[in-house]
Amino acid sequence: MSGVWKTKYGPRRVRHDPPTLDEAIAAAKGLTDDVQAQVEIAASLMDLPVDEVRPEVLKAGTPRQTTSRVAFIGRAGTQRAVVVERKAPRRILTKPVLGRP
Repeated sequence: MSGVWKTKYGPRRVRHDPPTLDEAIAAAKGLTDDVQAQVEIAASLMDLPVDEVRPEVLKAGTPRQTTSRVAFIGRAGTQRAVVVERKAPRRILTKPVLGRP
Protein backbone atom coordinates (compact mmCIF):
# COMPACT_ATOMS: atom_id res chain seq x y z
CA MET A 1 0.00 0.00 0.00
CA SER A 2 1.31 3.44 -0.80
CA GLY A 3 2.09 6.18 1.71
CA VAL A 4 -1.19 8.06 1.02
CA TRP A 5 -4.60 6.62 0.18
CA LYS A 6 -8.13 7.95 0.13
CA THR A 7 -10.89 6.81 2.46
CA LYS A 8 -14.42 8.02 2.95
CA TYR A 9 -13.10 10.11 5.85
CA GLY A 10 -10.42 11.81 3.74
CA PRO A 11 -6.84 11.03 2.77
CA ARG A 12 -4.82 8.87 5.16
CA ARG A 13 -1.06 8.82 5.42
CA VAL A 14 1.35 6.39 7.04
CA ARG A 15 4.44 7.83 8.63
CA HIS A 16 7.53 5.67 8.27
CA ASP A 17 10.30 6.33 10.78
CA PRO A 18 13.28 4.00 10.41
CA PRO A 19 14.92 3.06 13.72
CA THR A 20 17.95 4.91 14.98
CA LEU A 21 21.24 3.06 14.98
CA ASP A 22 21.09 2.61 18.76
CA GLU A 23 17.58 1.14 18.53
CA ALA A 24 18.64 -1.23 15.75
CA ILE A 25 21.65 -2.40 17.76
CA ALA A 26 19.52 -2.94 20.87
CA ALA A 27 17.04 -4.99 18.85
CA ALA A 28 19.84 -7.07 17.32
CA LYS A 29 21.38 -7.71 20.75
CA GLY A 30 17.99 -8.88 21.99
CA LEU A 31 17.71 -11.39 19.17
CA THR A 32 21.12 -13.06 19.26
CA ASP A 33 24.41 -13.19 21.15
CA ASP A 34 26.52 -13.66 18.00
CA VAL A 35 28.25 -10.36 17.15
CA GLN A 36 28.35 -10.98 13.39
CA ALA A 37 24.64 -11.76 13.35
CA GLN A 38 23.97 -8.60 15.40
CA VAL A 39 25.88 -6.55 12.82
CA GLU A 40 23.87 -8.06 9.96
CA ILE A 41 20.53 -7.58 11.72
CA ALA A 42 21.24 -3.96 12.64
CA ALA A 43 22.50 -3.22 9.11
CA SER A 44 19.38 -4.69 7.54
CA LEU A 45 17.11 -2.71 9.88
CA MET A 46 18.90 0.53 9.02
CA ASP A 47 19.49 -0.19 5.30
CA LEU A 48 23.18 0.56 5.85
CA PRO A 49 26.27 -1.35 4.76
CA VAL A 50 27.65 -3.84 7.26
CA ASP A 51 31.00 -2.01 7.36
CA GLU A 52 29.36 1.14 8.77
CA VAL A 53 27.42 -0.72 11.47
CA ARG A 54 30.17 -3.07 12.73
CA PRO A 55 32.17 -0.42 14.69
CA GLU A 56 29.02 0.82 16.44
CA VAL A 57 28.01 -2.71 17.46
CA LEU A 58 31.49 -3.40 18.80
CA LYS A 59 31.43 -0.10 20.74
CA ALA A 60 28.11 -1.06 22.32
CA GLY A 61 29.83 -4.08 23.91
CA THR A 62 28.18 -7.10 25.41
CA PRO A 63 24.64 -6.98 26.78
CA ARG A 64 24.29 -6.46 30.50
CA GLN A 65 23.73 -9.58 32.52
CA THR A 66 21.60 -7.74 35.09
CA THR A 67 18.62 -7.72 32.74
CA SER A 68 17.98 -11.42 33.36
CA ARG A 69 17.99 -11.21 37.15
CA VAL A 70 14.77 -11.51 39.09
CA ALA A 71 14.61 -10.42 42.71
CA PHE A 72 11.80 -11.13 45.15
CA ILE A 73 11.68 -8.68 48.00
CA GLY A 74 9.71 -9.62 51.07
CA ARG A 75 9.91 -11.15 54.47
CA ALA A 76 11.02 -14.72 54.82
CA GLY A 77 8.26 -17.13 55.74
CA THR A 78 5.36 -14.92 54.64
CA GLN A 79 2.95 -15.78 51.90
CA ARG A 80 2.60 -13.60 48.83
CA ALA A 81 -0.89 -12.52 47.85
CA VAL A 82 -2.11 -12.48 44.28
CA VAL A 83 -5.22 -10.46 43.47
CA VAL A 84 -7.10 -11.17 40.25
CA GLU A 85 -9.92 -8.86 39.31
CA ARG A 86 -12.39 -9.65 36.59
CA LYS A 87 -14.20 -6.91 34.76
CA ALA A 88 -17.54 -7.99 33.34
CA PRO A 89 -18.01 -7.20 29.66
CA ARG A 90 -20.62 -4.66 28.65
CA ARG A 91 -23.92 -6.13 27.69
CA ILE A 92 -25.51 -5.06 24.44
CA LEU A 93 -29.28 -4.88 24.52
CA THR A 94 -30.83 -6.12 21.31
CA LYS A 95 -34.46 -5.62 22.29
CA PRO A 96 -35.90 -2.57 24.04
CA VAL A 97 -36.62 -3.20 27.70
CA LEU A 98 -40.27 -2.85 28.71
CA GLY A 99 -41.00 0.29 30.66
CA ARG A 100 -38.09 2.21 29.16
CA PRO A 101 -38.39 4.54 26.19
